[in-house]
Amino acid sequence: MQRLFFYEKGESNMKKSSKKLTVKMLGALGCGLIVGLLVIFLRETLIKGNQAELWNTINNLLFADISAEGNEKAIGIFYIVGQLFIRALQVVIIPMVFTSIVLAMIHISDTKKLGRISGKTIGYFMLTTTCAIVIAALVGVVAYNAGAFTNSTVDLTQATGTAAKNPLMIVINAVPNNITTAFGNNGAVLAVVVSAAMVGICINRLQDKVTILVKLCEEISVIITAFLDIVINHFGPIAIFCLIVRTCASYGVTHLQPAIAYVLLTVCILLLVLVIGYALFIKLSTGLSPIPFVKKIFKVALFGFSTSSSAATLPLNMRTTIEELGVHEEIASFVLPLGMTVNMDGTAIMQVIATIFIAGCAGYPMTLTSILTIGFLAIVASVGTPAAPGAGAVILFTILSGVGFNNELALMTYTLILAINRPIEMLVTSLNVVGDSACAIAVAKSEGALDVEAYKKYN
Repeated sequence: MQRLFFYEKGESNMKKSSKKLTVKMLGALGCGLIVGLLVIFLRETLIKGNQAELWNTINNLLFADISAEGNEKAIGIFYIVGQLFIRALQVVIIPMVFTSIVLAMIHISDTKKLGRISGKTIGYFMLTTTCAIVIAALVGVVAYNAGAFTNSTVDLTQATGTAAKNPLMIVINAVPNNITTAFGNNGAVLAVVVSAAMVGICINRLQDKVTILVKLCEEISVIITAFLDIVINHFGPIAIFCLIVRTCASYGVTHLQPAIAYVLLTVCILLLVLVIGYALFIKLSTGLSPIPFVKKIFKVALFGFSTSSSAATLPLNMRTTIEELGVHEEIASFVLPLGMTVNMDGTAIMQVIATIFIAGCAGYPMTLTSILTIGFLAIVASVGTPAAPGAGAVILFTILSGVGFNNELALMTYTLILAINRPIEMLVTSLNVVGDSACAIAVAKSEGALDVEAYKKYN
């Protein structure tokens, strides 16, 4: 089987390519933030100087969402570049997830080992998510009791809500009733994961009776590899620059000023878990130094931050985890696509803090029962959150409905979350993708499927 994301350029060339990509992405992020701040300054200056019409012209030319109602004549250059890049990555999500999981299942000939890997993977996912939720709940309750989430005076008319859904529907939707529906919708990745697992297990049992489908999956993975090499390495930095600048231009300071306690608290917890939490997890679960992991996974976190999409970040995460962190392909090809759909530590943290914030604004008491309910629903809802930008804040409505926070003020505060949550969602994605890689390393180490020398090596 050809190694996924292996470019046959030699180990030294791969390292140089990886370093070069990291530098390019970091440079794109830095330049994007600088230009973005200048754009925010320009926006605020023009609006305060009664030149809002000029800003609207600039916005329509460079930043406007051309798919939104009322923007039929807008050009939105930065929006187009960013969307082309994200769509180019999204177009391979379904085939990549399906083929990687099928091939991973096929090449694990020991059925006991397959069951063991699955159990360990789910176990690590639940462990990291539970720890993240506990930390978020403790800090959130302290902030709630301190009055940090009360008397919020903000504009609550910027966004709209969404219809509530029973979070347990994800269990039913995990098994598709129509295979074409599952494969035709990136929001149904969990159904694709389950379908791929079932197909892989069946092929594993049939062995040599199935050969054409196996060969097809292998060739598709090679095509995806070449495609992603072009998209990520050649267009990634440009797209990241455009995405960051447009984020600053579109949201500005007016959406960052409200609910500053919620924003700061959530960002601090996310950074704490991202920087210290996963490093500690690597040390405790594998006994290895977390320093190589932190250094090598940095560009994945940066890419996730820029795109705000776990799905769009999956190709780079696969490549980094396999080639640089030493996880065997059969482990990474199973754990990472599964983690993209069910392991959402950052999303769970955001949803817990946001729910407690809404409770404080809407006047709901925080009891032990409500906290436990929030925690449980956060786990279930995070599993069902699509790996796409902004999905976490939308799924938040499921938790609010489940815990009974549904008075008018709660719903209004929820719309505030939708309006200001974009910067938080960017950091949430970084946490989600780094958590997937950390769990893959832990599973691989426990199975003797981790190249420790490759993991430690960093020039």
